Amino acid sequence: MHDGSRRAEHAVVIAGGGPTGLMLAAELALAGVDVAVVERRETQALPSSRAGGLHARTIEVFDQRGVAERFLSEGQVAQVAGFSFIPLDISDFPTRHNYGLALWQKHIERILADWVGELPVTFYRGVEVRGFSQDDAGIDVALSDGRSLRAHYLAGCDGGRSLVRKQAGIDFPGWEASTSYLIAEAEMTEEPAWGIRRGEKGVNALGKREDGNVGIVLVEPHVGTGDEPTLQELRDSLTAVYGTDFGVRNPTWLSRFTDMARQAASYRKGRVLLAGDAAHVHAPAGGQGLNIGVQDAVNLGWKLAQVVRGISPESLLDTYQAERHPIAARVLRLTLAQTALGRGDDRTEALRETVSELLGMDEPRRRYAAMMSGLDVHYDLGESHPLLGRRMPDLDLITETGPQRVFALLHEARPFLLNLGVPGAFDLGPWAGRVRQIDARYEGAWELPVLGGVASPTAVLVRPDGYVAWVGDGADRGLREALTTWFGPPAAQ
Repeated sequence: MHDGSRRAEHAVVIAGGGPTGLMLAAELALAGVDVAVVERRETQALPSSRAGGLHARTIEVFDQRGVAERFLSEGQVAQVAGFSFIPLDISDFPTRHNYGLALWQKHIERILADWVGELPVTFYRGVEVRGFSQDDAGIDVALSDGRSLRAHYLAGCDGGRSLVRKQAGIDFPGWEASTSYLIAEAEMTEEPAWGIRRGEKGVNALGKREDGNVGIVLVEPHVGTGDEPTLQELRDSLTAVYGTDFGVRNPTWLSRFTDMARQAASYRKGRVLLAGDAAHVHAPAGGQGLNIGVQDAVNLGWKLAQVVRGISPESLLDTYQAERHPIAARVLRLTLAQTALGRGDDRTEALRETVSELLGMDEPRRRYAAMMSGLDVHYDLGESHPLLGRRMPDLDLITETGPQRVFALLHEARPFLLNLGVPGAFDLGPWAGRVRQIDARYEGAWELPVLGGVASPTAVLVRPDGYVAWVGDGADRGLREALTTWFGPPAAQ
């Protein structure tokens, strides 16, 4: 607890304790940064199931931190990647996790919160960020209960209607809604028409939930506004689609979403940063929203930590926007396309059959499956080896202490130089305290999703987020420049 009569100080304050905010808090805490989360809910409990699973790259991210099994033990491993309900099998992809995970968001958040609870993270629950003001030395954050927090940075992970984004004056351009959906969990007195039914404007679905209630997704006859629809609107929409409302009653959750697609013009303004839905909103087609939010947090966390700790200059934060903005922009385009393809008129159905046939071919299937699962992310770090800017494969290494997986080397969210050539061939010099050097052998092939086999490097520099920052070919050309770019100048404290 904190004394309300004085201002508490933290290095970073995060507005919003959903999946993105929790993941960012974990990344900062692992890096030794004093971080606080402001969350309006008194507990992590959600009144509904919400998002329905994890894609392969997000499972890999959790594996990099040593917590993947916590999620896998509670979910159902399945091929969840798809494009507008056209399934995309990734079982032949070169990854330890060549599948997705069916697991409701309420469980994902609970597991995440349990993990974060084991880390030195401060929570302010039952309150919201109401405003802030920044100066050259820091940022003052006003809470809804009258308290104030002082920090170096404020991270807005507070959803699509982000107060942090709005008060920072960051534009949110994009596409207006062309259709709206009701989403609910409720009782029904009659047996519903289970499964998916396509309508002229989109997909409707009724499915059984864990608690016996019915999960409902309905296209509204007209574009609705606001996120608090009424039970009568739900009944009317059910009747419009199915000819009956199935005696729907006692909703435990009733909300509305649209196919609006918007993206923040900038992910940073001064000491304010945005991640997750605060930075990008889109229709849930493809199930990518929660996943790219978590991956935003992993990209931002180690960079923000290094700036706060004085290891790297503030300019390192510019790479967060440079790397993650294009990823979300592509997701917006993909969800627009999937929403259009989900409509049920004859012309769209003909188009859907054509796209389905194309995605049944091997090369298009691999390409789109990698996009939807997050396994094809490629940050533009220059022209070099195909590994540069891509996820480091989870290789089975032989080290002087025995067998070791690459992802196990990332559990503490620290960078490392993996030397696969002559032991002790590299001298990290002033970076030795910031970057570990691992001498190892690897006997197998190097494979990447979509690209397939690539030439074996003699060394790779791996960032805390698991992406390759430098590739060696027998010499150390460019290594000092890469170390300086990503892990601070030689004189950094």
